[in-house]
Amino acid sequence: MQINLNHQNILVTGASRGIGKAISQRLLESGARVVVHYGKNQQRAQELADAFPEQTHVVAADLASPSDCEHLFKEATQKWGHLDGLVNNAGIAIKSPLDMEDSIWLRDWQNSFAVNLQAAAILSRAFVQDCLGRKQAGRMVHISSRAAFRGDTAEYLAYAASKGGMLAMSHSFARAYGKSGIRSFVIAPGFTQTDMAQEFMDEYGEGHALDDIVLEKLTQPEDIAPTVALLLSGLADHATGSSISINAGSYIR
Repeated sequence: MQINLNHQNILVTGASRGIGKAISQRLLESGARVVVHYGKNQQRAQELADAFPEQTHVVAADLASPSDCEHLFKEATQKWGHLDGLVNNAGIAIKSPLDMEDSIWLRDWQNSFAVNLQAAAILSRAFVQDCLGRKQAGRMVHISSRAAFRGDTAEYLAYAASKGGMLAMSHSFARAYGKSGIRSFVIAPGFTQTDMAQEFMDEYGEGHALDDIVLEKLTQPEDIAPTVALLLSGLADHATGSSISINAGSYIR
């Protein structure tokens, strides 16, 4: 199936690396114009812009800051006039054991929710309001996690909880605004071989992750990107409100 995203303007958060970069690459190859958000790694974000100079707009923002989130959306809409799609991909996973000092443990929870859920909520709200104001359809894809369904280890309680919140948010947007043309989907990856997963790999080894899946190799960012492109294309609109697991069979529901 050939996905055609010509003339679509899509914002992808956390687009400089990992899953976000793979998603952006696939969207660009399908003809979309992509607002490439990055937090710190300008060089890697710029690689996409250099490869697709007419289709990209690179914007930096600290997603822990509500004002930066608002600035990001403003920059994204000003470039090409409006957005047709939003991919809330950016996320952090902070290791926070229960026996940490109280103030540090709480700070980690606050940071996790600020980036993983609050930023996604701010951007989603702005996107929906803009679509409603223009009376145009819009599609959102939220990159959650299998942890939203099966939970995670004690060290990553905040990560799992924030990703569970993203799931409920997506369901609510889908139910509330479906008749206004808003579609909202969740992708729930399992362990994916990215920079963010490297700490786990360094500590436990690749074999530990492989033992948790039913396939012969770990999920790559490129394994997730095609489904995102399909959802943004409009070919799967009747799946709005759904969540799609891409976790190599490590959690089947």
